[in-house]
Amino acid sequence: MKEKLSLGIIIGNRDFFPDKLVAECRSEILNVLNQHEINPILLDINDTKLGGVETFQDAQKCADLFKKYRDQIAGILVILPNFGDERGVAETLKLAKLDVPVLVQAYPDDLDKLDVARRRDSWCGKISVCNNLHQFGIKYSLTTKHVVHPSDPSFAADLSKFISVCRVVKGIKNVRIGAVGARPGGFNTVRYSEKILQRHGISVVTVDLSEILGNANKLTPNDQVVKDRLDKIKAYTSTGLTPDEALWQIAKLDVALTNFMDENLLDATAIQCWTSLQKNYGCNVCTSMSIMSENMLPSACEVDVTGTLTMYAMQLASGSPSALVDWNNNYANDDEKCVLFHCGNWAKSFLPDIEISNAPILGTSVGVENTYGALSGRTPAMPLTYGRISTDDNRGVIKAYFGEGELTNDELNTFGNRAVAKINDLQGLMQYVCRNGFEHHVVMNASKTADVLKEAFGNYLGWEINQH
Repeated sequence: MKEKLSLGIIIGNRDFFPDKLVAECRSEILNVLNQHEINPILLDINDTKLGGVETFQDAQKCADLFKKYRDQIAGILVILPNFGDERGVAETLKLAKLDVPVLVQAYPDDLDKLDVARRRDSWCGKISVCNNLHQFGIKYSLTTKHVVHPSDPSFAADLSKFISVCRVVKGIKNVRIGAVGARPGGFNTVRYSEKILQRHGISVVTVDLSEILGNANKLTPNDQVVKDRLDKIKAYTSTGLTPDEALWQIAKLDVALTNFMDENLLDATAIQCWTSLQKNYGCNVCTSMSIMSENMLPSACEVDVTGTLTMYAMQLASGSPSALVDWNNNYANDDEKCVLFHCGNWAKSFLPDIEISNAPILGTSVGVENTYGALSGRTPAMPLTYGRISTDDNRGVIKAYFGEGELTNDELNTFGNRAVAKINDLQGLMQYVCRNGFEHHVVMNASKTADVLKEAFGNYLGWEINQH
């Protein structure tokens, strides 16, 4: 579910190198970008010499073009078919003022083409371009190989990673999260700073839970919108032994939440659950949260706003849904495995045996009959990227940790949403989580995207990060 992304393209040139290198490069890179379904924004061959950027006048023209498409451009790809002009590249980015990720690529020389008429010297030129970007205070990314042809498989991997980094950075800077209800009194762990988040472009829209419940209670099973919503819920998951009365409650609540999101143009939500919903409305909101997360509108419980933010970031990095989980249990005596658990709000992608059920633990205090809407299901073996974003309010910063592992098919006899994770040096990770005051909630995504998160969070967003 990845939308087509636009990149600004700067082709660097230097006058004493063969012009045909620029023309060849243009054709090659446009072909590669087309294969990756990227929309390129670059100078026409008639705007400057072959559409390259060399002089300050070229930089002005390129910057003006980028400004015109400011709202579309998610990143900049700098291509060096030869040494390039270090000032032209840096001046373009300075004048454009886009503040987006930048990837610098340089062509390799051929050993049999090092004469004056055919040499590139891009190895050296890339160092000079990066030196100027550093002087200008412009953040940038590098290819795995110092010089690499666009047809090289490693460049394809670099470009895919860069595209994901661009999505994370652009998405985080514009995300709108709905905080539905107050933080449950027993969950100090999910405290966060709205002001710190806003400073990084992350907006939080709050609403009292009573408004949502009030709007839900105004609806009846006879309303067509409620009937339609119940049909969608039944198409999404088996309802198991859930009574009809509870299903109508779930459907009405889902309508009210959807209306709130649509009215406020929200990308994600964090919803009060424990235990107000059960006591005052009579069901769990897990089914609605699962549907939203599966549809790339991530939702976390217990008003865990930074947990939702983590879900959204991982979703942007991978293009697949995320789930909020608890670091919950040891797995027997295996020091590198643990149990991930939650009452039941994980996206359907994690639950092939998904079914609406109730929440036995919560039911001990509010009555099991008031907890229908929680989902039951076991997550099978799949790749794992895990992590957590948090605001450190005492120091006024955003911090994060993340890493990779595997979800396994190890035996696990319990209820709710559950999985077994295998993580190298899990004990060291738990030491880090505890010593640095992170929450008991963590986010999982079925991907291997830790490197994307490292580049986006650390290099471009300037957050304090730890990659396990």
